[in-house]
Order: sequence, then structure tokens, then C-alpha cells
Amino acid sequence: MHDDSATDAQHTDQSADRPTGPASDPDATDGDEFTVTPYDVAGTVDYDRLLEQFGADRLTDEQVARFPDHPMLRRRVFYAGRDADRYLAAAEAGETHSIVTGIGPSGPMHLGHVLVFYLAKRLQDETGAHVYIPLSDDEKFFAKDLSFDEIEAATRSNLRDLLAVGFDPERTRVVVDRLDADVVYPQAARVAADITQSTVDATYGDPDNVGLSFYPAVQATHLLLPQLVHGRHPTLVPIAVDQDPHVRVCRDVAAKERFDVDKPGALLGKFLPALDGPGKMSASSDAPAVELTDDRETVGEKIMQHAHSGGRVDIDEHRERGGDPSVDVAYQYLHTFFEPDDQRVEELAADYRSGELLTGELKEIAAERIGAFLAEHRERRGALGDLESELAPYRLTEEERARLRPSVFA
Repeated sequence: MHDDSATDAQHTDQSADRPTGPASDPDATDGDEFTVTPYDVAGTVDYDRLLEQFGADRLTDEQVARFPDHPMLRRRVFYAGRDADRYLAAAEAGETHSIVTGIGPSGPMHLGHVLVFYLAKRLQDETGAHVYIPLSDDEKFFAKDLSFDEIEAATRSNLRDLLAVGFDPERTRVVVDRLDADVVYPQAARVAADITQSTVDATYGDPDNVGLSFYPAVQATHLLLPQLVHGRHPTLVPIAVDQDPHVRVCRDVAAKERFDVDKPGALLGKFLPALDGPGKMSASSDAPAVELTDDRETVGEKIMQHAHSGGRVDIDEHRERGGDPSVDVAYQYLHTFFEPDDQRVEELAADYRSGELLTGELKEIAAERIGAFLAEHRERRGALGDLESELAPYRLTEEERARLRPSVFA
């Protein structure tokens, strides 16, 4: 089934593929300003305004119903996208379809990193999607004050967490830029020929170095890898909205005659907030991030001590006036993913607004749910053996690598 509103959105989206500058809120008053780029997120993000600036389309109820059931889709944590209908049609028909979502290893993985990978696993489990997971280890050398040794240590740690998610090795490929440079960089060279410096400047701002000037070509290569390996087919890229510029540049490249590929689609998500409030969770923030290796006690301490509260200054006032779940970080974590029951999520919000549920009680619920989730993740992570052996089934096969290497001469 294909509704007319989705068709109209697809047509308007063609002009939206043209790269635009870094997102900010030009109409915001002081104190309400925000910035969203692949390298910086600051302020309270206006997600509706981002859709206007990025040119993406809000997911419809009909589209959400066609995806495999998942709380981050039902609750519109992933709330917008591009070309979702083409991806859904291929999945429903049992045709080739793929997902690409990756990470730039610069430190330990935390909750804000891992939830998208659990969403990708759910989609793979339900529809048989190919999943490609690129690790942008070279980008972190260009963008962060880190040595290659530090980045390699982060990469190895991140790989263990990704393998612990439990992807199907027959339908999953993990690609590490420096490890797989023999196939990534020839393709990036082809892509770079179709990206001008003015496009990079307009999309990302002035790069700090020539490495970052070139890196959009590598990111576009990541998004095209499934089609370069398996042939032309619909690809969906589930990412937080700050990474959308990579998709827009890739869609522009995919329209060129050099490549026999479809434009990759996108599934755009809201940020999991930092413990201290607005903005995405970040390991480099002053507020502690909930890391995937945290035990239950550590999770509880971080939530109880640092999670921003929507409650009142004292119990009596809270009982009388209630709290605000929309700004309460513990509630936002439960709403995003960690309370699977929609009715229970609504009850928690109602009880908090009424004052029946106290901030400390809400934090305890969130800490218990997150602690249980991480305990299972840590158990799978701890059961992994030697990293090279565990990773081997997820690497590109020789046949797949052969399809990628010669094409630089095409």
C-alpha cells in the first residue's frame, strides 16, 4: 500500500537532498538556541525545526505500523526519515534490503551509542535485513585529540560491545576503516570525485583539516557498501539527527551516473539526553555517561546522583503540584527504551504529574531497568573469546572484497 501523502513527500524530498549548512535555530531567543552538526550538539534541540532545515519527512502512523514492533518507533524516538516506503516495500516482499549504522570509536560505548544497534538487530531478526556496521576510526584521528593507539583501544572495546548485541554473522558485516582500507579507500576515491569542497563547507562548516574535508567521501562510501556488494537495493540508515548531513551528501553522490545505486534512505532519531539534561549523552560531557560496562551499583549511583529531575524542590510541594516527566531524565530513559510496556510508561508519567510518584522512586525504577539491560549485555560481552576470532565471521569475505577492490578502475 502506498499513500498519496507519502508520494508527495518523496517528490519534495528530491530538492531536500541538496546539502544545507549546519543546523541551528536562527529564530530562537537567547537561552533557546541550539546547534546540531556531526561534530557538535548544544542547547535544547527543536526537532520540528530540524525537519524543516534538513528536509526530512515525519514518519506516518501507517509507516510505523509496517516496521517490526519496537518501542523507539512506536514512541517516535525515531520520528522522521527519507524513502522509508521503498525500504519497507522491499522488506515486506522479501527482497534484498539493508541497514547501515555505525560508530566513531573514541572511548567506551554508552547507552546513547548502543540503542540504535539493538533497533537494527530487531529489524534484522524480523525481516532478514543485511546490516553493515562501519567504524570510523580514522575520522576520530582527524576530529579528536587522540592518538592512533588510543583510538585502537577504543575500537577494540567498541567491537566487543557490538558483537555482544548478537547480530546474525551471515547477514552482518563490520567494516573498520583502517583495518579495511584496501576496500574502503578505493571506493572513497570514486565518491570524492563527485563531492566539491564547497559542498563540504556548506554542509559541515569549515573543516579543521584536510582529513575532515575528505571524510564525507568515506562516510558516503560506508552508506553505499551494501549496494556495492549486493547490487542495487533499498538501504535504510537509522541514525541520530546530528549524523543526517552524511546521508544528505551520500544521496547527492548516489544520484550521479558514476554509481548504479539507489539513494540510501534514513531513519532519524532523537537524542538520548545526557544525565544532566538537554543534549545527547556523550562520554566527553561533564556529566557522566552510563557506560555499557557499568554494573548495577554504578548505574544506580549515576542515575540517583546525576539524573536531572523534573520534580519539585521538596516532597510536600511535589505531592501538591507534581513533576514534569518531559524534562525528567529518568523518565525519558524509560520512555525511550527501557520500559517496554506503553501503558506502564503512561502510568508513570501520570503518577509523576500528579505527585503520587516521587523523583527518587522514578529514578529507582529507571536504574533497575537499565541495570538489568546492561547485566544481560555484559554477560554476552564477557562470554566472547578472542576478539579476532569472534570478529572473523562478521568481516567482508574474499568474494565481497573482490567486488569492491576492482571497481576503482571502472
